[in-house]
Amino acid sequence: MSVLAPVRAKGPLLLADISGYTSFLQAVSVAHANDTDARIPDAYAMMSSLLDGIVERMVPPFTLSKLEGDAVFAFATDDDNVPAGEALLACLADCYAEFQRRRDVAHEIWTCDCGACILGNGLDLKFIVHAGSFIVQSIAGGRELVGPDVVMAHRLLKTGAAVVAGGKGYALITAPAVERFGVPTDDARPLVETYDHYAPIDCWVYRLRVG
Repeated sequence: MSVLAPVRAKGPLLLADISGYTSFLQAVSVAHANDTDARIPDAYAMMSSLLDGIVERMVPPFTLSKLEGDAVFAFATDDDNVPAGEALLACLADCYAEFQRRRDVAHEIWTCDCGACILGNGLDLKFIVHAGSFIVQSIAGGRELVGPDVVMAHRLLKTGAAVVAGGKGYALITAPAVERFGVPTDDARPLVETYDHYAPIDCWVYRLRVG
């Protein structure tokens, strides 16, 4: 098997993370633990549909790196035609609207209305957009992104942004990404996050709405 040499790259790093995923599937698993038939609860098909919808809306212009359970991790390089400014916000809003549509349609067609499955109504979506340098390398036959900025993007999944945004659905865009892609901040709220081994990072939080 040929192994691709590591490649240095710069560009945006995108994480689209489904909020409430773990507790939802855990509740469904417990509620349906004693099901006697071989039928898999509709909740699992809904989660697949939600992740598919995110990928369909974000790839392209981004390149899919991998699925990380409840999150889609994607990236682009400075040579890719990634939308900038208002167009980047519109891209995120379009993906969010599709997520909400798929979530709502799923509940219209499935048959289970147990307390666990109903929790799917509370699922929401958040985006992390960072920009920096990273290494693309081949590991176990797959493409893996590594580097300090990749770690930072993932750490930003745990922030106080939901409180700042006033809800679960939001986009957190770091100052490096805002500057690189000319994203307007008029409707955003500032947030500073601090992590071990990193300088404090300035971020902007955008509340996501449908319609």
